[in-house]
Amino acid sequence: MRSLIRTAGVLAAAVAMVAGGASIAGAQTAGAGGRIDWVPCAEVASADCGTLRLPINWAKPKGEKFDLAVARRKATDPRKRIGVLIINPGGPGGSGVDFALGAEQFFSPDVLARFDIIGFDPRGVARSQPVKCSLELALKQPSLYPTNQREFDALGAFNRELAADCRKHSGPMADYADTKSVVRDIDALRVALGERKINYFGVSYGTLIGQQYAEEFGRNLRAMVIDSNMDHSAGTARFSAVSAATAEDSFREFVRWCERTTSCALHGKDVAKWWDQLLLKADRGEIADPDDPTRKVTAQEISRFTFSSFYGPDWSLLAQVLVSLDTTVPQRAAYGTEELIENPFNSVFCKDWAIRVKDYREYAALTDRANRLAPHMRGSALGHVATVGCIGMPAATNPQHDLNITNAPKILMLNALHDPATGYDWAVNAHRQSRDTTVLVTYEGWGHGVYPRSECTIGVSDTYLFTLRTPRDGTRCAAVEPPVGPSIAAAPSLPRPVGPQPGLPGWVK
Repeated sequence: MRSLIRTAGVLAAAVAMVAGGASIAGAQTAGAGGRIDWVPCAEVASADCGTLRLPINWAKPKGEKFDLAVARRKATDPRKRIGVLIINPGGPGGSGVDFALGAEQFFSPDVLARFDIIGFDPRGVARSQPVKCSLELALKQPSLYPTNQREFDALGAFNRELAADCRKHSGPMADYADTKSVVRDIDALRVALGERKINYFGVSYGTLIGQQYAEEFGRNLRAMVIDSNMDHSAGTARFSAVSAATAEDSFREFVRWCERTTSCALHGKDVAKWWDQLLLKADRGEIADPDDPTRKVTAQEISRFTFSSFYGPDWSLLAQVLVSLDTTVPQRAAYGTEELIENPFNSVFCKDWAIRVKDYREYAALTDRANRLAPHMRGSALGHVATVGCIGMPAATNPQHDLNITNAPKILMLNALHDPATGYDWAVNAHRQSRDTTVLVTYEGWGHGVYPRSECTIGVSDTYLFTLRTPRDGTRCAAVEPPVGPSIAAAPSLPRPVGPQPGLPGWVK
């Protein structure tokens, strides 16, 4: 049985348009297009798979190359075909090929009828020359919660050692997995597909890819939907604070759900007080690891699992797991030590974000503020891991800046009011920076990822993709109460996205 609460000390997540015939003459392009030789996909024979040969370093286009993995699901009604819809599920580290192969589980039949769905694995991810690192080294990671300058320095030294190890096993791809390079890859993919303009749909970290594509190649867009938005203008302090506040908001929504839902395993309790006592028990070493009764579960592990459950949100399952922590004892899942793991998260994030905490004093101040903003969640598990993963690392090559979109068509932004990972404040601020170009639609409910939540969220998105008519800016879609989730017994079959640690999602659902 797969663990419900994962071990905390592992860094990697391994063990986690116009019609197609239009001319591309005169279009702004990133570089030579190349070609894709399509063959039936091994996983889904009705879909096409192929690769596109591209430079690892776009500044040296004749230098070392890699193969960008691409999947295509042709429009199911060719007579209604509008063009291609390039999709990205986020992460960083999510597979766009897998997203395309399972597109019918996400997009409406009308979208599938009108667009060729094109998914790609971003450079350094999955089938596109993934960044790989030593599992043995990753298992030696020091605490992500240093208590003094010495431990802070040890974490920075480990981050540098792991980055060097990843470079050793991955080659130069470990240094060129940034989003700016991904954006160049997308435009080369556009050329290879023979499209003058593309449609784009990005979720979570895929919104950062979309935002930067619109900045660089906006005139090559027909339409863009960016769902659950990053704010790439946020500095270290704001990134940490908003991450913490939105995690705490999701916790409060879970508490309210338990109060109004009789099937919640914690219904009738003072859930916030009960939760605080649970974490204190973990602090005292009184909660056993469900995988290994000889090991104690930390409060950070419980908070991290809880945070990941907010993505669905999987509130019913979460309540069951929390109640049963003392008694659930599945078989221990052993980790191997002589193998490589895919670990693209930091290779992307630390290139894209100039988040560099310089010393323990600054770290302590950030952590204290996060704990004040999120007293129950003790900050944001994801925000914390992303931040400390960049300690000691070289400067970012694609650092934060205000959005500057000048040549793109109207872009549709979607965001949940109670998103645990990409806080609503981020969407509001990104929209403020691009108000002349973007329209923001708010889903008044919960979870990470908006499009398939309701008839309203699907309707406004599909209408825009088909007609280019945007809804009124400020449109709101009512919340839909999450269904009662599966039992604990069903938990191993629940999909979990890629993230910086086992059990902790990245910005993808």
